[in-house]
Amino acid sequence: MKFGFRLLIQRTVLGFTKSPNPNQNRSLHISASRILGLRCAINQTHKPYPNWGRFRSFPVTYYSYNKPNYVADYSTTLESRVNEKNFESIYVQGGVDLGKTVGEELRLKGIVGSEKVESCEEGIGRVETVAEKEAWRLLREAVVTYCGSPVGTLAANDPGDKMPLNYDQVFIRDFVPSALAFLLKGEGEIVRNFLLHTLQLQSWEKTVDCYSPGQGLMPASFKIRTVPLDDTKVEEVLDPDFGESAIGRVAPVDSGLWWIIMLRAYTKITGDFAMQERVDVQTGIKLILNLCLSDGFDMFPSLLVTDGSCMIDRRMGIHGHPLEIQSLFYSALRCAREMLAFDEGSKNLVRTINNRLSALSFHIREYYWIDMKKINEIYRYKTEEYSTEATNKFNIYPEQIPHWLMDWIPEGGGYMIGNLQPAHMDFRFFTLGNVWSIVSSLSTPKQSNSMLNLIESKWDDLVGHMPLKIVYPALELEEWRIITGSDPKNTPWSYHNGGSWPTLLWQFTLACIKMGRTELARKAVEVAETRLHADHWPEYYDTRSGRFIGKQSRLYQTWTIAGFLTSKMLLENPEKASLLFWEEDYDLLEICVCGLSKTGRKLCRRGAAKSQILV
Repeated sequence: MKFGFRLLIQRTVLGFTKSPNPNQNRSLHISASRILGLRCAINQTHKPYPNWGRFRSFPVTYYSYNKPNYVADYSTTLESRVNEKNFESIYVQGGVDLGKTVGEELRLKGIVGSEKVESCEEGIGRVETVAEKEAWRLLREAVVTYCGSPVGTLAANDPGDKMPLNYDQVFIRDFVPSALAFLLKGEGEIVRNFLLHTLQLQSWEKTVDCYSPGQGLMPASFKIRTVPLDDTKVEEVLDPDFGESAIGRVAPVDSGLWWIIMLRAYTKITGDFAMQERVDVQTGIKLILNLCLSDGFDMFPSLLVTDGSCMIDRRMGIHGHPLEIQSLFYSALRCAREMLAFDEGSKNLVRTINNRLSALSFHIREYYWIDMKKINEIYRYKTEEYSTEATNKFNIYPEQIPHWLMDWIPEGGGYMIGNLQPAHMDFRFFTLGNVWSIVSSLSTPKQSNSMLNLIESKWDDLVGHMPLKIVYPALELEEWRIITGSDPKNTPWSYHNGGSWPTLLWQFTLACIKMGRTELARKAVEVAETRLHADHWPEYYDTRSGRFIGKQSRLYQTWTIAGFLTSKMLLENPEKASLLFWEEDYDLLEICVCGLSKTGRKLCRRGAAKSQILV
């Protein structure tokens, strides 16, 4: 096999897919483009990266589609039979890691820190604040390149951190606000590269204790590593983590959902609709959907996941059907329905998506929503009802209602609970799940306004000195010990257990703009701006009011920086926000897949739900 370059095979580096014929001896299908796209040799006597810091901007409403020279067509395939022993992992000892960030290269050349950061409102005359200028500088310094092209941003880029753990990797969920910041700035190359390279990672072989998860699984993160070829050259390789190295070994369920959401944002903002029409991109969307829509034992339309499978990636009692996953699932389904090519091969999938969207929206709006009226209804529930006409369908015991909730929830306010399972309702307020329900229109317009009313009414609890609480309230005392397993990082009012996460600003801003409540978003951004700049952009804040920098918080956290920038640009350009959220889909209200009328059972309550939405 000759391609004019040396071929290096590594189990966790090159993407191979097993032959469908199990009788063949490890027959593998390797696309030539995958080899070209996932490795490159670098001459160590030359600078490995171009000066990507000089960004090429394009009008936001247009995009010149020129295929990058490092991405080849996916049509040419190469078949090779490789013995099992040739797949032994390669470990590099004493090698030089050339996976530098662009910022490190630019600092050496004296570029970063001397150039003025241009305003987002170029030509209008708005002057960027000191915090914005620093944020843009730090964001660009966090950019990582692969084979000379930008492919993402580090999770954190703290020069004083001697033990970065996995914060020196590119995470899919963490890159979302960075992607939006670059897109809103008119710089789409890095987002396109990220989407295509993570798409290639999707089909890699991934095994944990001899078990391989579904092919459509997206990695949580990836890292650029180098392997020496000879005395003067090294080879860059992408090393993904699908959860096999994560704490708890949990697969990142939200990665694939965020990837689809990011793809839609890219095409909407740049106008590069040819990207979503590519065969490999269409295949990638379908693989993710096949994982999410596969049949199982569950009786509910919501996704069943384990603890730690999303932004809250440690044990926090969210296993089951957490709201965050459901809201991302709903928006990813809507994105996919927009982007899938409607042909004979996709008709059944689109029909399945429509049915799932209808069932999921009804399920969440009907059973996850609580306000004073709903709490009073639960308070009077009868239990142990064995009937298809039961009011208390999930056999919820009224004693589960926490004492803090009865005095906390305001009149005119409400929210979606964190989780729902048989005999269990998690009454905690999870900010991302609620805010993204607004953005995706998983909640009704009335419910969405009630959520923002609650946040405004409980500002001191949910925003305080730093927006926004990831969850309220914190688990304490015996509850903390049992549910978290005495996790020393998730102590009360810290990290995932009631910590304040400034990256949530951009989702909150998007929800406020959608509902015409921009004053709330501006107030939150003002609270954050001065402190974030002075505190060196921490990952999270501790204490009930978010007064202290988190005890284990990384500084110069990229999604803190990018979330702030995205919020600022959305507030300055609210018309761009309409490209990133979804309006109510009234056609879904006409779809009913319950089929109960055919069995003589009681009809579902979709008509009542529809009347509430149209108010």
